[in-house]
Amino acid sequence: MSENSLHRRKIFTIEAVHNHQNDRIWTTESPLSDKLITHSQHPRSVMVWAGICASGKTPLIFVDPGVKVNRDYYLREILQCCKPWAKSHFGRRVWIFQQDSAPAHKAKNVQDWCKANFPGFIGAQEWPPYSPDLNPMDYSVWSILESRACAKPHKSLESLRHLITLKEVRAICENFSSRLRLCIKAKGFDI
Repeated sequence: MSENSLHRRKIFTIEAVHNHQNDRIWTTESPLSDKLITHSQHPRSVMVWAGICASGKTPLIFVDPGVKVNRDYYLREILQCCKPWAKSHFGRRVWIFQQDSAPAHKAKNVQDWCKANFPGFIGAQEWPPYSPDLNPMDYSVWSILESRACAKPHKSLESLRHLITLKEVRAICENFSSRLRLCIKAKGFDI
């Protein structure tokens, strides 16, 4: 049996989020510090790439600020870093590399490299072009990471590395096949 490895990138702000509708205090007296909500006009943000499988998660790869992730950057900085992790993690086991249809992912040189370096690669022609319901990174992982990243201020990017547990990743991956069945039942419409 092969293991499916799912990969994606996401941009987060790393400032605590205040929800004016849900964050309320009931009091007869309130100190001024409870009344003042501070936030940055331009919160620091970070683009991160990650991958998951039922038995693990890749290290987060942080994209330098201002960098556009084109096909060359994706191949050089992301996939070249993913390959040693995959080799170490999977060893000789069969595994599948799946990504979405972002332009950098669909580029011919990237597709060719993935076919040559990842044994069970699912190519761009085999995957629906816009399919967040079929991508655990989109329907689960990023929302978990984003809510935790924005729950409190972070002093460094390193503090984001362990915001999702292996137990959670395993549960997400184990739910994947039932989610695929729901997508088939919905005839490709949103589930």
